[in-house]
Order: sequence, then C-alpha cells, then structure tokens
Amino acid sequence: MNSKALDQETIKKILAVDNEISDEVNVRTATAPFQAEFPYERDSEAQVTRREFCNFLFLTSSALFLGAAGFAGKAAYDARSPQTFAPAKIDGAMNIEPGSALNFSYPTEEDTAILVRGTDGTYAAFGQKCTHLSCPVYYSQANDRLECPCHNGGFSSKTGEVLYGPPPRPLDKIELETRNGEIFAVKREVRGNEG
Repeated sequence: MNSKALDQETIKKILAVDNEISDEVNVRTATAPFQAEFPYERDSEAQVTRREFCNFLFLTSSALFLGAAGFAGKAAYDARSPQTFAPAKIDGAMNIEPGSALNFSYPTEEDTAILVRGTDGTYAAFGQKCTHLSCPVYYSQANDRLECPCHNGGFSSKTGEVLYGPPPRPLDKIELETRNGEIFAVKREVRGNEG
C-alpha cells in the first residue's frame, strides 16, 4: 500500500465510528459507566426551540430595561429634592498666605475641594475634581489659576470658570462664610448645567 492510501484509510477509521461521522457515540461510550451516578440526558440539552430562545431573550431584555428604568427614576427623584449642606469649618484657612491654596473635603470626606486665597487676600473655594475626567486640579501660584495636569485644562482661581482646555463646564463652587474669624464651607453647587 502506498502512503497516500494508508493516510486516507487512517482518516476514515478516525472519523467513522459505527458508520457515523460524529463524536456523539464516543461521548456516550465514555460516559456510560457513570450514567447511574450522574443521570443526565444529553438529548434534551441539545434541543432548544426557537420559542424558548426568544422567551429567554425577551425576559432578559425586560429585566435589564426595568433595572435601568428604576435607576433613572431614582436619579430623577433624588434630583428633585434639594440637597442640604451642613456648615463645615475649614481648618487652617485663616493661616494661609495670599497667593496660596489649601486642600480640604466638603461636604463629605470623599468630596475633595480646594480653597484659594488670592493675592488680594480674598478667598474662593471649588471642587477639586476637573470637570473633564475628574483629575485633581492644583493652584498654580505663578499663573494665578487652577490647573489640571492630566489634559492641560485651566480654571480661573477667582470664579472657577474654564479658561482653556477640554473641560466642558466650570468647577463646582463652594460658598464660604466667615464666622467669628473662622472660614466655613456652607454649600456646594454643581455649575454648568443651567442652560
């Protein structure tokens, strides 16, 4: 026998098991000894009707839609109720020099903010997250502005308005009050969505 005929005969032996070109018989033969311990019918597994598949898709899509609608409804409900802020003393605010800044948190520990004392001695406070991609801004004393190092955004140190770069809106504004010689943060306002 030549090698080509031998190769074809070997391929036929591998592919043909009881005149079937399938691995179904091999699987059944291999699992037969364990069928009593692990009863499992493969015939019912392979049969998924079009109706069952469509029902599954419909139920899954409906569940995802209802979940998204629930989250959207809660966000809309929360947006309607005014947020109340407790005044918080900014420790060390009176001690910073003109032309410098101080980081603090307001209204919670997770909400970072920056207090800037201008060269004229006035105070202004803003949320520290850049409105582009939430990188922390810092005060550049040489340029008298708040700068974002991630994508070169710049904000006014007096108003928090965008001066240049990709940020789409001004920084969050934090209202300040002076009480008994101490500076307090009293309100945080998200700006830029007025229109």
